[in-house]
Amino acid sequence: MGTADAAVLETSATQADQTLAKQWLDQFESALQSGHQATLAALFLQDGHWRDMYAFTWTLTPCQGSDAIATLLLGRQTETQACGFAVARDRTPPRRVTRTALDLIEAFFQFETKIGRCYGVLRLLAKEPGKAFQLMTSLHELKGHEEKVGKRRRTGEAYSRNFGGVNWKEQRAATQTYTDREPTVLVVGGGQAGLSLAARLTHLAVDTLVIDRLPRVGDCWRTRYHSLALHNPTDYNHLPYMPFPLNWPVYLSKDMVADWFEAYAWAQEVNFWTSTELASGRYDEAAGRWNAVVRNTTTGEKRTLHPKHLVFANGLVGFPHIPDLPGIQTFKGEVIHTTAFTNGANWSGKKALVLGTGTSAHDVAQELHSYGADTTLIQRGATMVLSIDPSAKLTYGVYQDVPLDDGDMLAMTSTLPVLTRTLQLITQRMAELDRKMIDGLTARGFKWHDGDDHAGHNMMIRKRYGGYYLDTGCADLIINGEIGLLQYENVERFAEGGALLRDGTVKPADLIVLATGFASQEVLVGKLLGEDIARKVGPIWGVAPDGEMSNMWKRTAQEGLWFVGGSFANCRIFSRYVALQIKAVEEGLLAKRAG
Repeated sequence: MGTADAAVLETSATQADQTLAKQWLDQFESALQSGHQATLAALFLQDGHWRDMYAFTWTLTPCQGSDAIATLLLGRQTETQACGFAVARDRTPPRRVTRTALDLIEAFFQFETKIGRCYGVLRLLAKEPGKAFQLMTSLHELKGHEEKVGKRRRTGEAYSRNFGGVNWKEQRAATQTYTDREPTVLVVGGGQAGLSLAARLTHLAVDTLVIDRLPRVGDCWRTRYHSLALHNPTDYNHLPYMPFPLNWPVYLSKDMVADWFEAYAWAQEVNFWTSTELASGRYDEAAGRWNAVVRNTTTGEKRTLHPKHLVFANGLVGFPHIPDLPGIQTFKGEVIHTTAFTNGANWSGKKALVLGTGTSAHDVAQELHSYGADTTLIQRGATMVLSIDPSAKLTYGVYQDVPLDDGDMLAMTSTLPVLTRTLQLITQRMAELDRKMIDGLTARGFKWHDGDDHAGHNMMIRKRYGGYYLDTGCADLIINGEIGLLQYENVERFAEGGALLRDGTVKPADLIVLATGFASQEVLVGKLLGEDIARKVGPIWGVAPDGEMSNMWKRTAQEGLWFVGGSFANCRIFSRYVALQIKAVEEGLLAKRAG
Protein backbone atom coordinates (compact mmCIF):
# COMPACT_ATOMS: atom_id res chain seq x y z
CA MET A 1 0.00 0.00 0.00
CA GLY A 2 1.64 3.18 -1.17
CA THR A 3 1.45 6.54 0.50
CA ALA A 4 0.44 8.84 -2.33
CA ASP A 5 0.64 12.20 -0.58
CA ALA A 6 2.50 14.08 -3.29
CA ALA A 7 4.39 17.21 -2.39
CA VAL A 8 5.63 20.16 -4.36
CA LEU A 9 8.42 21.82 -2.43
CA GLU A 10 8.35 25.58 -2.80
CA THR A 11 11.13 26.84 -0.59
CA SER A 12 13.73 25.40 1.68
CA ALA A 13 13.49 25.83 5.42
CA THR A 14 13.62 29.37 6.74
CA GLN A 15 14.12 30.74 10.19
CA ALA A 16 10.65 32.25 9.96
CA ASP A 17 9.09 28.82 9.41
CA GLN A 18 11.06 27.45 12.36
CA THR A 19 9.78 30.28 14.54
CA LEU A 20 6.19 29.84 13.43
CA ALA A 21 6.27 26.11 14.13
CA LYS A 22 7.84 26.69 17.54
CA GLN A 23 5.25 29.31 18.44
CA TRP A 24 2.39 26.99 17.53
CA LEU A 25 3.88 24.08 19.49
CA ASP A 26 4.39 26.33 22.55
CA GLN A 27 0.79 27.49 22.39
CA PHE A 28 -0.40 23.92 21.84
CA GLU A 29 1.44 22.62 24.90
CA SER A 30 0.21 25.52 27.03
CA ALA A 31 -3.41 24.86 26.04
CA LEU A 32 -2.98 21.12 26.52
CA GLN A 33 -1.51 21.59 30.00
CA SER A 34 -4.11 24.15 31.09
CA GLY A 35 -7.01 22.08 29.81
CA HIS A 36 -8.64 25.06 28.12
CA GLN A 37 -10.66 23.52 25.31
CA ALA A 38 -11.58 26.70 23.43
CA THR A 39 -7.95 27.82 23.33
CA LEU A 40 -6.83 24.42 22.09
CA ALA A 41 -9.57 24.23 19.45
CA ALA A 42 -8.62 27.70 18.19
CA LEU A 43 -5.21 26.36 17.16
CA PHE A 44 -6.81 24.20 14.45
CA LEU A 45 -8.73 25.01 11.33
CA GLN A 46 -12.40 24.36 11.86
CA ASP A 47 -12.11 21.37 9.49
CA GLY A 48 -8.61 20.45 10.69
CA HIS A 49 -7.36 16.88 11.10
CA TRP A 50 -5.49 14.94 13.77
CA ARG A 51 -4.22 11.40 13.39
CA ASP A 52 -2.85 9.72 16.47
CA MET A 53 -0.62 6.70 16.08
CA TYR A 54 -0.51 5.07 19.50
CA ALA A 55 0.90 8.09 21.37
CA PHE A 56 -2.28 9.37 23.02
CA THR A 57 -4.80 6.63 22.28
CA TRP A 58 -2.79 3.36 21.97
CA THR A 59 -4.35 2.74 18.57
CA LEU A 60 -4.79 4.35 15.16
CA THR A 61 -7.17 7.23 15.81
CA PRO A 62 -8.32 9.75 13.21
CA CYS A 63 -10.15 12.89 14.29
CA GLN A 64 -11.62 15.75 12.24
CA GLY A 65 -12.88 19.16 13.33
CA SER A 66 -11.26 21.59 15.77
CA ASP A 67 -13.74 21.00 18.62
CA ALA A 68 -13.58 17.22 18.30
CA ILE A 69 -9.77 17.30 18.22
CA ALA A 70 -9.58 19.47 21.34
CA THR A 71 -12.07 17.26 23.18
CA LEU A 72 -10.21 14.05 22.39
CA LEU A 73 -6.78 15.50 23.16
CA LEU A 74 -7.87 16.81 26.54
CA GLY A 75 -9.73 13.60 27.29
CA ARG A 76 -6.49 11.65 26.88
CA GLN A 77 -4.05 14.14 28.37
CA THR A 78 -4.55 13.20 32.03
CA GLU A 79 -3.37 9.66 31.34
CA THR A 80 -0.87 10.52 28.60
CA GLN A 81 0.82 13.51 30.28
CA ALA A 82 2.28 14.75 27.01
CA CYS A 83 4.89 17.48 27.36
CA GLY A 84 8.11 18.86 25.91
CA PHE A 85 6.75 19.75 22.48
CA ALA A 86 9.51 21.16 20.29
CA VAL A 87 10.67 21.25 16.69
CA ALA A 88 12.53 17.97 16.18
CA ARG A 89 16.29 18.42 16.33
CA ASP A 90 17.21 15.34 14.31
CA ARG A 91 14.72 15.51 11.45
CA THR A 92 14.05 17.58 8.33
CA PRO A 93 13.69 21.27 9.32
CA PRO A 94 10.38 23.11 8.85
CA ARG A 95 9.70 23.97 5.21
CA ARG A 96 7.06 25.28 2.82
CA VAL A 97 5.17 22.65 0.83
CA THR A 98 2.03 22.32 -1.24
CA ARG A 99 -0.18 19.37 -0.36
CA THR A 100 -3.76 18.73 -1.48
CA ALA A 101 -3.53 22.09 -3.29
CA LEU A 102 -2.90 23.93 0.00
CA ASP A 103 0.18 26.02 0.81
CA LEU A 104 1.48 24.76 4.14
CA ILE A 105 4.33 25.02 6.60
CA GLU A 106 5.37 21.46 7.41
CA ALA A 107 7.36 20.67 10.55
CA PHE A 108 8.51 17.58 12.39
CA PHE A 109 8.30 17.83 16.17
CA GLN A 110 9.18 15.76 19.19
CA PHE A 111 7.55 15.32 22.57
CA GLU A 112 7.28 12.90 25.49
CA THR A 113 4.49 11.14 27.29
CA LYS A 114 4.46 9.49 30.69
CA ILE A 115 5.81 6.28 29.22
CA GLY A 116 7.27 7.11 25.83
CA ARG A 117 9.22 9.33 23.48
CA CYS A 118 7.30 10.49 20.46
CA TYR A 119 7.47 12.31 17.15
CA GLY A 120 4.88 14.08 15.10
CA VAL A 121 4.14 16.09 11.98
CA LEU A 122 2.55 19.53 12.00
CA ARG A 123 1.11 21.26 8.94
CA LEU A 124 0.17 24.91 9.39
CA LEU A 125 -1.80 26.92 6.87
CA ALA A 126 0.81 29.21 5.28
CA LYS A 127 -1.55 32.18 4.99
CA GLU A 128 -2.77 31.69 8.56
CA PRO A 129 0.13 30.04 10.42
CA GLY A 130 -1.63 30.14 13.77
CA LYS A 131 -3.97 27.42 12.50
CA ALA A 132 -3.08 23.76 11.98
CA PHE A 133 -4.53 21.94 9.00
CA GLN A 134 -3.04 18.62 10.10
CA LEU A 135 -1.42 17.16 13.19
CA MET A 136 0.01 13.65 13.49
CA THR A 137 1.36 12.24 16.74
CA SER A 138 3.20 8.90 16.97
CA LEU A 139 4.84 6.79 19.66
CA HIS A 140 8.50 6.15 18.88
CA GLU A 141 9.87 4.22 21.86
CA LEU A 142 9.06 3.22 25.43
CA LYS A 143 11.09 4.74 28.24
CA GLY A 144 13.21 2.08 29.90
CA HIS A 145 12.41 -0.42 27.15
CA GLU A 146 14.36 0.93 24.21
CA GLU A 147 15.47 -1.24 21.31
CA LYS A 148 18.79 -3.02 21.78
CA VAL A 149 20.43 -1.35 18.81
CA GLY A 150 23.22 1.17 18.29
CA LYS A 151 24.70 2.34 21.57
CA ARG A 152 22.32 -0.01 23.39
CA ARG A 153 23.68 -3.13 21.68
CA ARG A 154 23.45 -6.34 23.67
CA THR A 155 26.46 -7.54 25.59
CA GLY A 156 27.26 -10.86 27.22
CA GLU A 157 29.48 -13.88 26.98
CA ALA A 158 27.81 -15.36 23.92
CA TYR A 159 28.37 -12.09 22.04
CA SER A 160 32.10 -11.93 22.74
CA ARG A 161 34.50 -14.53 24.10
CA ASN A 162 33.23 -17.35 26.28
CA PHE A 163 36.13 -19.67 26.98
CA GLY A 164 34.89 -23.09 27.93
CA GLY A 165 31.25 -22.22 27.24
CA VAL A 166 28.81 -21.96 24.38
CA ASN A 167 29.50 -19.52 21.58
CA TRP A 168 27.01 -17.45 19.62
CA LYS A 169 26.22 -20.12 17.01
CA GLU A 170 25.60 -22.77 19.63
CA GLN A 171 23.40 -20.43 21.63
CA ARG A 172 21.35 -19.54 18.56
CA ALA A 173 20.80 -23.23 17.74
CA ALA A 174 19.65 -23.96 21.29
CA THR A 175 17.45 -20.88 21.47
CA GLN A 176 15.45 -21.84 18.41
CA THR A 177 14.40 -25.27 19.69
CA TYR A 178 12.09 -23.91 22.43
CA THR A 179 12.64 -27.03 24.50
CA ASP A 180 12.81 -25.10 27.76
CA ARG A 181 10.27 -22.32 27.29
CA GLU A 182 7.31 -21.00 25.33
CA PRO A 183 7.53 -18.14 22.85
CA THR A 184 5.84 -14.98 24.03
CA VAL A 185 4.79 -14.22 20.46
CA LEU A 186 4.03 -16.68 17.67
CA VAL A 187 4.15 -15.10 14.21
CA VAL A 188 2.46 -17.05 11.41
CA GLY A 189 4.15 -16.21 8.12
CA GLY A 190 7.78 -15.46 7.29
CA GLY A 191 7.51 -12.79 4.60
CA GLN A 192 8.24 -9.10 4.94
CA ALA A 193 5.52 -8.64 7.56
CA GLY A 194 6.58 -11.50 9.81
CA LEU A 195 10.30 -10.81 9.55
CA SER A 196 9.95 -7.07 10.20
CA LEU A 197 7.84 -7.61 13.30
CA ALA A 198 10.02 -10.43 14.61
CA ALA A 199 13.14 -8.30 14.25
CA ARG A 200 11.49 -5.41 16.10
CA LEU A 201 10.32 -7.67 18.92
CA THR A 202 13.70 -9.38 19.18
CA HIS A 203 15.38 -6.02 19.70
CA LEU A 204 12.81 -5.20 22.38
CA ALA A 205 13.69 -8.47 24.18
CA VAL A 206 10.31 -10.08 23.46
CA ASP A 207 10.77 -13.81 22.77
CA THR A 208 9.34 -14.36 19.30
CA LEU A 209 9.04 -17.38 17.01
CA VAL A 210 8.17 -17.18 13.31
CA ILE A 211 6.70 -20.20 11.54
CA ASP A 212 6.28 -20.66 7.80
CA ARG A 213 4.86 -23.67 5.96
CA LEU A 214 7.54 -23.58 3.23
CA PRO A 215 10.90 -25.39 3.53
CA ARG A 216 13.23 -22.39 3.41
CA VAL A 217 13.23 -18.81 4.65
CA GLY A 218 12.27 -16.63 1.68
CA ASP A 219 10.32 -19.33 -0.15
CA CYS A 220 7.19 -17.19 0.04
CA TRP A 221 8.86 -15.18 -2.74
CA ARG A 222 11.25 -17.78 -4.15
CA THR A 223 8.48 -20.16 -5.20
CA ARG A 224 6.37 -17.60 -7.05
CA TYR A 225 6.20 -17.34 -10.83
CA HIS A 226 9.46 -17.13 -12.71
CA SER A 227 9.37 -13.54 -13.98
CA LEU A 228 8.12 -11.84 -10.81
CA ALA A 229 9.87 -8.68 -9.66
CA LEU A 230 8.84 -5.92 -7.28
CA HIS A 231 6.88 -3.06 -8.81
CA ASN A 232 8.03 -0.64 -6.11
CA PRO A 233 11.49 0.97 -6.18
CA THR A 234 14.10 -0.53 -3.89
CA ASP A 235 14.69 2.81 -2.15
CA TYR A 236 11.28 2.55 -0.49
CA ASN A 237 11.26 -1.18 0.29
CA HIS A 238 13.93 -1.47 2.99
CA LEU A 239 13.19 -3.60 6.03
CA PRO A 240 13.95 -2.28 9.55
CA TYR A 241 17.60 -2.02 10.61
CA MET A 242 19.06 -3.52 7.44
CA PRO A 243 18.61 -1.64 4.13
CA PHE A 244 19.15 -3.33 0.80
CA PRO A 245 22.67 -2.90 -0.65
CA LEU A 246 23.25 0.40 -2.44
CA ASN A 247 24.28 -1.38 -5.63
CA TRP A 248 21.09 -3.40 -5.97
CA PRO A 249 18.77 -2.62 -8.91
CA VAL A 250 15.78 -0.28 -8.77
CA TYR A 251 13.33 -3.19 -9.00
CA LEU A 252 14.26 -6.41 -7.23
CA SER A 253 13.58 -9.85 -8.64
CA LYS A 254 11.74 -12.33 -6.45
CA ASP A 255 14.88 -14.41 -5.92
CA MET A 256 16.92 -11.45 -4.73
CA VAL A 257 14.15 -10.69 -2.24
CA ALA A 258 13.96 -14.33 -1.16
CA ASP A 259 17.68 -14.70 -0.54
CA TRP A 260 17.74 -11.37 1.28
CA PHE A 261 14.99 -12.60 3.61
CA GLU A 262 17.13 -15.59 4.47
CA ALA A 263 20.10 -13.36 5.24
CA TYR A 264 17.87 -10.95 7.15
CA ALA A 265 16.48 -13.65 9.42
CA TRP A 266 20.01 -14.81 10.20
CA ALA A 267 21.43 -11.32 10.77
CA GLN A 268 18.52 -10.15 12.92
CA GLU A 269 18.60 -13.37 14.95
CA VAL A 270 15.00 -14.20 14.19
CA ASN A 271 13.83 -17.52 15.62
CA PHE A 272 12.31 -19.25 12.59
CA TRP A 273 10.79 -22.67 12.05
CA THR A 274 10.45 -23.60 8.38
CA SER A 275 8.13 -26.35 7.10
CA THR A 276 5.76 -25.49 9.93
CA GLU A 277 2.15 -24.35 9.71
CA LEU A 278 -0.53 -23.34 12.18
CA ALA A 279 -3.02 -26.21 12.36
CA SER A 280 -5.39 -24.68 14.91
CA GLY A 281 -5.54 -22.28 17.81
CA ARG A 282 -7.75 -21.68 20.81
CA TYR A 283 -7.40 -18.88 23.34
CA ASP A 284 -7.33 -19.86 27.02
CA GLU A 285 -8.95 -16.91 28.77
CA ALA A 286 -8.02 -18.14 32.24
CA ALA A 287 -4.35 -18.62 31.41
CA GLY A 288 -4.16 -15.59 29.10
CA ARG A 289 -2.44 -17.53 26.36
CA TRP A 290 -3.06 -19.44 23.15
CA ASN A 291 -3.09 -23.19 22.70
CA ALA A 292 -1.58 -23.11 19.23
CA VAL A 293 -1.12 -26.42 17.46
CA VAL A 294 1.62 -26.29 14.84
CA ARG A 295 2.34 -29.02 12.33
CA ASN A 296 5.50 -29.94 10.45
CA THR A 297 4.51 -29.98 6.78
CA THR A 298 7.11 -32.66 5.98
CA THR A 299 6.66 -35.15 8.80
CA GLY A 300 3.16 -34.30 9.97
CA GLU A 301 4.41 -34.08 13.56
CA LYS A 302 2.42 -31.73 15.77
CA ARG A 303 3.35 -29.65 18.78
CA THR A 304 1.26 -27.37 20.95
CA LEU A 305 2.76 -23.99 21.78
CA HIS A 306 1.41 -21.52 24.34
CA PRO A 307 2.22 -17.98 23.19
CA LYS A 308 0.55 -14.97 24.77
CA HIS A 309 0.27 -13.30 21.37
CA LEU A 310 -0.62 -14.82 18.02
CA VAL A 311 0.18 -12.71 14.95
CA PHE A 312 -1.11 -13.46 11.47
CA ALA A 313 1.58 -12.24 9.06
CA ASN A 314 0.67 -14.55 6.21
CA GLY A 315 -0.37 -11.89 3.75
CA LEU A 316 -3.67 -10.07 3.59
CA VAL A 317 -5.63 -12.89 2.07
CA GLY A 318 -6.50 -16.47 2.79
CA PHE A 319 -6.85 -19.42 0.48
CA PRO A 320 -6.84 -19.07 -3.32
CA HIS A 321 -10.33 -18.22 -4.53
CA ILE A 322 -11.55 -20.77 -7.06
CA PRO A 323 -14.83 -19.46 -8.49
CA ASP A 324 -17.62 -21.80 -9.57
CA LEU A 325 -17.33 -21.23 -13.29
CA PRO A 326 -20.08 -22.72 -15.43
CA GLY A 327 -18.85 -25.72 -17.37
CA ILE A 328 -15.30 -25.62 -16.05
CA GLN A 329 -15.53 -29.29 -15.00
CA THR A 330 -15.98 -30.27 -18.64
CA PHE A 331 -12.79 -28.55 -19.81
CA LYS A 332 -10.26 -31.14 -21.00
CA GLY A 333 -7.18 -28.99 -20.59
CA GLU A 334 -5.39 -27.89 -17.43
CA VAL A 335 -6.87 -25.43 -14.93
CA ILE A 336 -4.58 -23.81 -12.36
CA HIS A 337 -4.69 -20.82 -10.01
CA THR A 338 -1.94 -18.24 -10.34
CA THR A 339 -0.46 -19.51 -7.05
CA ALA A 340 0.40 -22.75 -8.85
CA PHE A 341 1.80 -21.09 -11.97
CA THR A 342 5.60 -21.10 -12.28
CA ASN A 343 6.50 -20.23 -15.89
CA GLY A 344 5.34 -20.57 -19.46
CA ALA A 345 8.01 -22.98 -20.68
CA ASN A 346 5.64 -25.93 -21.06
CA TRP A 347 3.05 -23.98 -23.03
CA SER A 348 4.99 -22.91 -26.11
CA GLY A 349 2.80 -23.15 -29.20
CA LYS A 350 -0.31 -23.84 -27.12
CA LYS A 351 -3.34 -21.74 -26.29
CA ALA A 352 -3.97 -20.17 -22.88
CA LEU A 353 -6.80 -18.22 -21.31
CA VAL A 354 -6.06 -16.10 -18.22
CA LEU A 355 -9.16 -15.20 -16.22
CA GLY A 356 -8.65 -11.79 -14.64
CA THR A 357 -6.94 -8.50 -15.40
CA GLY A 358 -5.14 -7.61 -12.18
CA THR A 359 -1.38 -7.59 -11.70
CA SER A 360 -0.93 -11.37 -11.51
CA ALA A 361 -3.13 -11.92 -14.56
CA HIS A 362 -1.13 -9.50 -16.70
CA ASP A 363 2.20 -10.90 -15.50
CA VAL A 364 1.14 -14.50 -16.15
CA ALA A 365 -0.20 -13.58 -19.59
CA GLN A 366 3.02 -11.81 -20.48
CA GLU A 367 5.07 -14.77 -19.25
CA LEU A 368 3.02 -17.20 -21.35
CA HIS A 369 3.30 -14.95 -24.40
CA SER A 370 7.06 -14.71 -24.00
CA TYR A 371 7.26 -18.50 -24.36
CA GLY A 372 5.19 -18.47 -27.50
CA ALA A 373 1.79 -19.35 -26.09
CA ASP A 374 -1.26 -17.91 -27.83
CA THR A 375 -2.61 -16.02 -24.81
CA THR A 376 -5.88 -14.22 -24.14
CA LEU A 377 -6.95 -12.30 -21.07
CA ILE A 378 -10.56 -12.60 -19.96
CA GLN A 379 -11.68 -9.40 -18.24
CA ARG A 380 -14.36 -9.69 -15.56
CA GLY A 381 -14.40 -6.13 -14.23
CA ALA A 382 -12.95 -2.69 -14.90
CA THR A 383 -9.27 -2.41 -14.01
CA MET A 384 -6.90 0.50 -13.53
CA VAL A 385 -3.74 0.08 -15.57
CA LEU A 386 -0.99 2.61 -14.94
CA SER A 387 2.66 3.00 -15.80
CA ILE A 388 5.31 2.25 -13.21
CA ASP A 389 7.29 5.22 -14.45
CA PRO A 390 6.17 7.96 -14.32
CA SER A 391 2.70 7.37 -12.81
CA ALA A 392 3.29 4.91 -9.96
CA LYS A 393 6.32 6.93 -8.86
CA LEU A 394 3.98 9.79 -7.96
CA THR A 395 2.94 7.63 -5.01
CA TYR A 396 6.25 8.40 -3.34
CA GLY A 397 6.08 12.17 -3.54
CA VAL A 398 6.44 12.66 0.21
CA TYR A 399 9.75 10.78 0.17
CA GLN A 400 11.44 13.29 -2.11
CA ASP A 401 14.31 15.22 -0.51
CA VAL A 402 13.84 13.74 2.98
CA PRO A 403 15.38 10.73 4.75
CA LEU A 404 13.37 7.51 4.60
CA ASP A 405 12.30 7.71 8.27
CA ASP A 406 10.94 11.21 7.71
CA GLY A 407 9.15 10.11 4.56
CA ASP A 408 7.54 7.28 6.53
CA MET A 409 6.15 9.79 9.00
CA LEU A 410 4.81 12.04 6.26
CA ALA A 411 3.20 9.03 4.62
CA MET A 412 1.28 8.31 7.82
CA THR A 413 0.05 11.84 8.50
CA SER A 414 -3.23 12.00 6.59
CA THR A 415 -6.67 10.92 7.72
CA LEU A 416 -8.94 9.33 5.11
CA PRO A 417 -10.65 12.54 3.89
CA VAL A 418 -7.31 14.24 3.23
CA LEU A 419 -5.83 11.09 1.76
CA THR A 420 -8.78 10.63 -0.58
CA ARG A 421 -8.45 14.17 -1.93
CA THR A 422 -4.72 13.69 -2.37
CA LEU A 423 -5.23 10.43 -4.24
CA GLN A 424 -7.82 12.01 -6.48
CA LEU A 425 -5.38 14.74 -7.49
CA ILE A 426 -2.61 12.23 -8.10
CA THR A 427 -4.91 9.94 -10.08
CA GLN A 428 -5.90 12.82 -12.33
CA ARG A 429 -2.23 13.42 -13.04
CA MET A 430 -1.62 9.69 -13.63
CA ALA A 431 -4.42 9.60 -16.21
CA GLU A 432 -2.87 12.58 -18.00
CA LEU A 433 0.56 10.96 -18.08
CA ASP A 434 -0.82 7.61 -19.27
CA ARG A 435 -3.42 8.95 -21.70
CA LYS A 436 -1.88 7.32 -24.79
CA MET A 437 -1.78 3.90 -23.11
CA ILE A 438 -5.30 4.25 -21.70
CA ASP A 439 -6.71 5.25 -25.08
CA GLY A 440 -4.93 2.33 -26.70
CA LEU A 441 -6.37 -0.14 -24.21
CA THR A 442 -9.91 1.17 -24.42
CA ALA A 443 -9.74 1.08 -28.21
CA ARG A 444 -9.12 -2.66 -27.86
CA GLY A 445 -12.22 -2.96 -25.65
CA PHE A 446 -10.42 -2.94 -22.31
CA LYS A 447 -12.56 -1.66 -19.44
CA TRP A 448 -10.36 0.93 -17.70
CA HIS A 449 -11.33 2.97 -14.68
CA ASP A 450 -9.65 5.23 -12.14
CA GLY A 451 -10.90 3.51 -9.01
CA ASP A 452 -13.48 4.13 -6.34
CA ASP A 453 -14.20 7.84 -5.91
CA HIS A 454 -11.63 8.45 -8.69
CA ALA A 455 -8.92 7.82 -6.08
CA GLY A 456 -6.88 5.37 -8.13
CA HIS A 457 -5.08 2.18 -7.32
CA ASN A 458 -3.93 3.23 -3.87
CA MET A 459 -7.51 3.36 -2.67
CA MET A 460 -8.21 0.02 -4.36
CA ILE A 461 -5.34 -1.45 -2.35
CA ARG A 462 -6.90 -0.16 0.84
CA LYS A 463 -10.39 -1.36 0.03
CA ARG A 464 -9.78 -4.72 -1.64
CA TYR A 465 -6.07 -5.16 -2.34
CA GLY A 466 -6.62 -5.61 -6.06
CA GLY A 467 -8.26 -4.31 -9.19
CA TYR A 468 -5.21 -2.67 -10.76
CA TYR A 469 -2.06 -3.40 -12.75
CA LEU A 470 1.28 -1.58 -12.73
CA ASP A 471 2.38 -2.03 -16.31
CA THR A 472 5.54 -3.96 -17.06
CA GLY A 473 4.87 -4.26 -20.78
CA CYS A 474 1.67 -6.25 -21.06
CA ALA A 475 -0.40 -3.17 -21.92
CA ASP A 476 1.44 -2.69 -25.21
CA LEU A 477 1.01 -6.38 -26.01
CA ILE A 478 -2.75 -5.98 -25.60
CA ILE A 479 -2.83 -2.74 -27.56
CA ASN A 480 -0.85 -4.32 -30.40
CA GLY A 481 -3.02 -7.42 -30.42
CA GLU A 482 -0.21 -9.76 -29.42
CA ILE A 483 -2.18 -10.76 -26.32
CA GLY A 484 -5.89 -11.21 -26.87
CA LEU A 485 -8.70 -9.66 -24.83
CA LEU A 486 -12.10 -11.21 -24.16
CA GLN A 487 -14.85 -9.84 -21.95
CA TYR A 488 -16.27 -12.40 -19.51
CA GLU A 489 -19.79 -11.19 -20.28
CA ASN A 490 -19.34 -12.68 -23.74
CA VAL A 491 -18.59 -16.13 -22.31
CA GLU A 492 -21.61 -18.44 -22.14
CA ARG A 493 -19.73 -21.17 -20.28
CA PHE A 494 -16.57 -23.22 -20.42
CA ALA A 495 -16.52 -26.34 -22.57
CA GLU A 496 -14.24 -29.26 -23.42
CA GLY A 497 -12.10 -27.23 -25.79
CA GLY A 498 -12.09 -23.82 -24.13
CA ALA A 499 -14.58 -21.00 -23.65
CA LEU A 500 -17.95 -21.24 -25.39
CA LEU A 501 -18.95 -17.71 -26.36
CA ARG A 502 -22.47 -16.34 -26.54
CA ASP A 503 -22.23 -16.14 -30.32
CA GLY A 504 -21.79 -19.93 -30.45
CA THR A 505 -18.08 -19.97 -31.24
CA VAL A 506 -15.45 -21.54 -29.03
CA LYS A 507 -12.30 -19.76 -27.90
CA PRO A 508 -9.90 -22.72 -27.84
CA ALA A 509 -7.54 -23.30 -24.95
CA ASP A 510 -5.13 -25.88 -23.59
CA LEU A 511 -4.66 -24.02 -20.32
CA ILE A 512 -6.89 -21.84 -18.14
CA VAL A 513 -5.15 -19.80 -15.45
CA LEU A 514 -7.37 -18.44 -12.72
CA ALA A 515 -6.14 -15.01 -11.64
CA THR A 516 -9.17 -14.78 -9.42
CA GLY A 517 -7.66 -13.64 -6.16
CA PHE A 518 -8.09 -15.10 -2.72
CA ALA A 519 -10.67 -15.72 -0.06
CA SER A 520 -10.70 -13.15 2.70
CA GLN A 521 -8.47 -13.47 5.74
CA GLU A 522 -11.62 -13.90 7.84
CA VAL A 523 -12.26 -17.26 6.18
CA LEU A 524 -8.81 -18.48 7.18
CA VAL A 525 -9.24 -17.20 10.74
CA GLY A 526 -12.56 -19.02 11.01
CA LYS A 527 -10.97 -22.26 9.89
CA LEU A 528 -7.93 -22.06 12.16
CA LEU A 529 -9.29 -20.31 15.25
CA GLY A 530 -13.00 -21.00 15.04
CA GLU A 531 -15.97 -19.07 13.73
CA ASP A 532 -16.65 -17.46 17.11
CA ILE A 533 -13.31 -15.65 17.04
CA ALA A 534 -13.72 -14.78 13.36
CA ARG A 535 -17.08 -13.15 14.09
CA LYS A 536 -15.70 -11.44 17.20
CA VAL A 537 -12.85 -9.87 15.26
CA GLY A 538 -14.78 -9.00 12.11
CA PRO A 539 -13.33 -7.78 8.79
CA ILE A 540 -9.57 -7.83 8.29
CA TRP A 541 -8.16 -5.26 5.86
CA GLY A 542 -10.46 -2.86 4.03
CA VAL A 543 -11.44 0.62 5.18
CA ALA A 544 -13.29 0.66 8.52
CA PRO A 545 -16.00 3.21 9.36
CA ASP A 546 -13.43 5.46 11.05
CA GLY A 547 -11.28 5.52 7.90
CA GLU A 548 -8.49 3.32 9.27
CA MET A 549 -7.73 -0.20 8.08
CA SER A 550 -9.93 -2.85 9.68
CA ASN A 551 -8.12 -4.77 12.43
CA MET A 552 -4.67 -4.10 11.00
CA TRP A 553 -1.60 -3.22 13.09
CA LYS A 554 -3.62 -2.71 16.29
CA ARG A 555 -5.31 -4.65 19.06
CA THR A 556 -8.33 -6.60 17.93
CA ALA A 557 -11.46 -7.54 19.84
CA GLN A 558 -9.75 -10.85 20.63
CA GLU A 559 -7.07 -10.48 23.27
CA GLY A 560 -3.65 -11.55 22.01
CA LEU A 561 -4.61 -11.68 18.33
CA TRP A 562 -2.92 -9.38 15.80
CA PHE A 563 -2.81 -8.91 12.04
CA VAL A 564 0.07 -7.38 10.10
CA GLY A 565 0.76 -7.17 6.38
CA GLY A 566 0.85 -4.97 3.34
CA SER A 567 3.66 -3.50 1.29
CA PHE A 568 7.29 -3.46 2.32
CA ALA A 569 6.77 0.13 3.48
CA ASN A 570 3.69 -0.83 5.50
CA CYS A 571 5.67 -3.60 7.18
CA ARG A 572 8.65 -1.39 7.92
CA ILE A 573 6.50 1.36 9.40
CA PHE A 574 3.89 -0.57 11.34
CA SER A 575 6.20 -3.28 12.69
CA ARG A 576 7.48 -0.64 15.12
CA TYR A 577 4.03 0.15 16.43
CA VAL A 578 2.82 -3.43 16.76
CA ALA A 579 6.02 -4.36 18.58
CA LEU A 580 5.62 -1.40 20.95
CA GLN A 581 2.05 -2.38 21.72
CA ILE A 582 3.00 -5.98 22.47
CA LYS A 583 5.95 -4.85 24.59
CA ALA A 584 3.67 -2.46 26.49
CA VAL A 585 1.23 -5.28 27.23
CA GLU A 586 4.04 -7.51 28.44
CA GLU A 587 5.46 -4.79 30.69
CA GLY A 588 2.07 -3.92 32.17
CA LEU A 589 2.00 -0.49 30.53
CA LEU A 590 -1.04 -1.37 28.47
CA ALA A 591 -3.79 -3.23 30.27
CA LYS A 592 -5.22 -6.41 28.84
CA ARG A 593 -8.77 -6.27 27.59
CA ALA A 594 -11.46 -7.12 30.11
CA GLY A 595 -13.52 -10.24 29.55
